[in-house]
Amino acid sequence: MKLVYCGTPPFAVRSLERLITAGHDVQLVVTQPDRPQGRGMELTAPPVKQTAMRLALPVIQPEKIKKNEEFRERLTAVRPDAIIVVGYGRIIPDWMLQLPPHGNINVHASLLPKYRGAAPIQWAIANGERVTGVTTMKIDEGLDTGDILLTREMEIREDDTAVTLGPRLAELGADLLVETLEALQRGVLTPVPQDDSQATLAPILKKEDGQVDFGRTAAEIHNRLRGFQPWPGAYTQFRGRNMKIVAAQVDAGSGQGAPGDVHVNGDRLLLGCAAGTRLELLQVQPEGKKGMSGADFIRGYRPADGERLG
Repeated sequence: MKLVYCGTPPFAVRSLERLITAGHDVQLVVTQPDRPQGRGMELTAPPVKQTAMRLALPVIQPEKIKKNEEFRERLTAVRPDAIIVVGYGRIIPDWMLQLPPHGNINVHASLLPKYRGAAPIQWAIANGERVTGVTTMKIDEGLDTGDILLTREMEIREDDTAVTLGPRLAELGADLLVETLEALQRGVLTPVPQDDSQATLAPILKKEDGQVDFGRTAAEIHNRLRGFQPWPGAYTQFRGRNMKIVAAQVDAGSGQGAPGDVHVNGDRLLLGCAAGTRLELLQVQPEGKKGMSGADFIRGYRPADGERLG
């Protein structure tokens, strides 16, 4: 197929690569503008742009697309069979939806209609899901509400974080995208409307999502810690200052004390959580300090039994 590819983050890189190896004709890559990043705030190209340049594909980076006549003329001149959208980060305007005969095809990192929104990988882990997957979908005017084309499931491992699960879903999504386009070309694919009554949302993450709520059980807190990597992570307060929880595990035993209470057991740093559960803090980072093990935290800060976090 003759394609236009719209994508920005690392998740979108593998789909672009697979389209090329599958023999599709990617006429144009559309991605977000370069942004300042890192401590030096150096202008950095998005991952999809870096990949497109390596593959010698033409790239454009419009700041806006809805009412951009130059951009519209460029896409219209391509006359694509389909527009592929993977983590592009812009609302697709109606004129783009109507342009190609096969529509705008999206690779979404969840089993729609579950986890519509900007952070499906993170929220699936944070909510304790054991299975997730990818969906190819025909984009419409809504937020991830378009007709489903194909889906594939994937197990969420007990030790998965958003950082480890994301690349596996990207690989699965890339394969599913190629399979979807082949089926569309053969005319053997029937789009299936989503059941809106089964929809759940995966909104964009905010810093406050990382604030640990000890009114949750240890397992719930641990799931959120895994899901919200690398940002916003998990943080609480100790002696009036912020403290990151870098790594933790659910303690198999149960303990006394209120949620948020510290319990020191030898070199083990335990926290009371809801329903009598406990979380062992394996690595923490007090504000202004380097990361340290729970044992080093105990030796350096000497927390008293029953001292509170949060």
